[in-house]
Amino acid sequence: MPKSNKPGRDRTAASGKEDTIIHGAVPPRDVLLRFIADYPDRASKREIAKAFGLKGEARVELKDLLRDLEDEGLLEKKRKSLMRPGALPPVTVLDITTRDKDGELIGRPAEWPEEAGVAPAVLIKQSTNGRNKAPAAGLNDRILAKIFPAKDRAGPAYTARVIKVIDKRKTAALGVFRETPGGGGRVDPVDRRDNELVIDPDAVENAKDGDLVEVDVVRSGRYGLPRGKIMSVLGSVASEKAISMIAIHAHGIPYIFPQAALAEADSAKPATMEKREDWRDVPLITIDPADAKDHDDAVYAEDDPSPDNPGGVIVTVAIADVSWYVRPGSALDREALKRGNSVYFPDRVVPMLPERISNDLCSLREGEDRPALAVRMTFSKDGRKGSHTFHRIMMKSAAKLAYQQAQAAIDGNPDDKAGPLLEPILKPLWHAYEVMKRGRDRRQPLDLDLPERKILLKEDGTVDRVFVPPRLDAHKLIEEMMIQANVAAAETLEKKRQVLIYRVHDQPSLAKQEVLREFLGTLGMSLTKGGHMRANSFNGILAQASGKAFETMVGEMVLRSQSQAIYSPENIGHFGLNLMKYAHFTSPIRRYADLIVHRALVGSLGFGQGGITPEEEGQLDDIAAEISTFERRAMAAERDTVDRLIAHHLAGRVGEEFKGRVRGVTKAGLFVALPEFGADGFVPISTLGMDYFIYDEAHQALTGERSGLGYRLGDEVEVKLVHAQPLAGSLQFEMLSEGRKMPTATRSFHKTTRRRAGGPGKRPGTRPPRGRR
Repeated sequence: MPKSNKPGRDRTAASGKEDTIIHGAVPPRDVLLRFIADYPDRASKREIAKAFGLKGEARVELKDLLRDLEDEGLLEKKRKSLMRPGALPPVTVLDITTRDKDGELIGRPAEWPEEAGVAPAVLIKQSTNGRNKAPAAGLNDRILAKIFPAKDRAGPAYTARVIKVIDKRKTAALGVFRETPGGGGRVDPVDRRDNELVIDPDAVENAKDGDLVEVDVVRSGRYGLPRGKIMSVLGSVASEKAISMIAIHAHGIPYIFPQAALAEADSAKPATMEKREDWRDVPLITIDPADAKDHDDAVYAEDDPSPDNPGGVIVTVAIADVSWYVRPGSALDREALKRGNSVYFPDRVVPMLPERISNDLCSLREGEDRPALAVRMTFSKDGRKGSHTFHRIMMKSAAKLAYQQAQAAIDGNPDDKAGPLLEPILKPLWHAYEVMKRGRDRRQPLDLDLPERKILLKEDGTVDRVFVPPRLDAHKLIEEMMIQANVAAAETLEKKRQVLIYRVHDQPSLAKQEVLREFLGTLGMSLTKGGHMRANSFNGILAQASGKAFETMVGEMVLRSQSQAIYSPENIGHFGLNLMKYAHFTSPIRRYADLIVHRALVGSLGFGQGGITPEEEGQLDDIAAEISTFERRAMAAERDTVDRLIAHHLAGRVGEEFKGRVRGVTKAGLFVALPEFGADGFVPISTLGMDYFIYDEAHQALTGERSGLGYRLGDEVEVKLVHAQPLAGSLQFEMLSEGRKMPTATRSFHKTTRRRAGGPGKRPGTRPPRGRR
């Protein structure tokens, strides 16, 4: 790192060699790239300028150089830091998975995109230096770690220092018990990384053949299979009710509350009126899914009586005051942070907070006093938010309605409950939404409204049907009011100069933009070039594709091009929503990020007890990294459970034929979605026929070299189910539809690339990513 304040030679730690660097002048490209690689924690523009002594025009020159390196794909931006593509961020959640030949602990990122290949190995450095001693970590632990590039190029690419042990993993395994003659048995592990376990006759407990069991690994010698003792029987693996437990275990999701947290929840008393406004006469109502068990948001709207705002409206959003009950550093708080968010499966919910809090004291039940934080927002007739104020209140919900119930009333079919609410409450809410929608339409957020499928289970836990719920105005109304409440929270905290956790969404990387641009070019469509995209650039593409045969295909590719939204104390805005200030505020029952924002509001606005502490403020970087990882963990677990449920549901239909759509094209074959079931299956390239099929990434196609026939993203096809693996959640299909003639440009591209896409013995490629806003 440059240290001298005088021009001359500086030794850079990045290279270990002498480089001629003029202090105060922008360094050469290779020196700059080495610095960023070796000092990821100092890879922001500000830190780089400081390290090389850059000021004035030199800072502008540095900014231009960094932008050029981004455009060339040599750097990518994460939050405000720069890094080499595929590099780990400076603070990462790791799973310690093994030891090296010297006995040192080796970890890998807890979440790593499949399309990025094998996750990099990280050597865990255990500090023993007195005051700076790091927390002790061991095999199978999950840790939050500071990441450094390794100096020894022969070993792992990174080293890490333990910041915090997030989860001490037990020596437990999940698997299916198989009886063996003479007593005892073996357990086939659900996780393919685990070994098969031998169960002695006296360790079987009451497990039966085919049961999903949790096993304590009691002995693992140098030779032979490890032995275990069955701790609990979770039910027959033939039952869908056991399938979500597989995902819970496989992803390390905490699902049993410690006694200390339950004791705190059970002893909690109803909130007092201390520093609260009495809003129990305000007719706030909750509108939620029909099967919702907790209600954390309520809404109310009215015309603005101010003569200065003709045609304007006042919208009030009230959110359960979780910060009153869950105080920083408490057992409830520690467990909530450990979970990060609630996880939703078709057959169960793994909540972030015990039911005493989430379903009782903090659920805005109809007709019952409940504490809340409320924001009252004023909008002009063209949908522009003029002002807002926050309040700590005591409220009493006037009614609990389901989305369908509220929508039916607006559409002219009110039931006995919604009927009396139509004129005084529902119609003003819908009028306010129409006003707010004008502002949304002007803002032009990313208009990528892909259908979300829902699995409906029978009483015995088996799959009844898979369907796409209709997208109602009632849904959109609540969504827009929550978005505006989130904006108001971020604006208020920024005005108070209060640190917080933002919900940020970066613009698509240049590499992803280029892939999308090439793909659109094959359809005669274009995407604006430039490093600073806007959401409406993609909306124009979606509008062009609307109603055409390739509409779904374009929507899938636009979705894949997007970055993933994360939590961060550094604000870069929300690209998808086209908002510069955005923080999650509206679901503190199920998201820890929202609880942090509530505490920040309570503290900065002087609302009394339950505010954010200085200790918490100093940990926001770590907390944001953790909860972002836990959100991805929850998404993966939910997706895996749906895959297993559908595979289980279709396991008895092997040999049947289905209509599907190609939703992923890889070098190894095709992913085909069955819209009727919301499932994906794989068609290996080796089974497509005798032709020589070649992968064309730009066209997202596999094309036969001799025939010119092939398959492309979005194609409607017919397939036969040939194999189903419920435990793995995988389906394999045989293609029945003949390929269609590929465009001439595609075939000529094939002849120039001459690359074999796959063949017998090739393994399936990675599953195409699914997005969530």
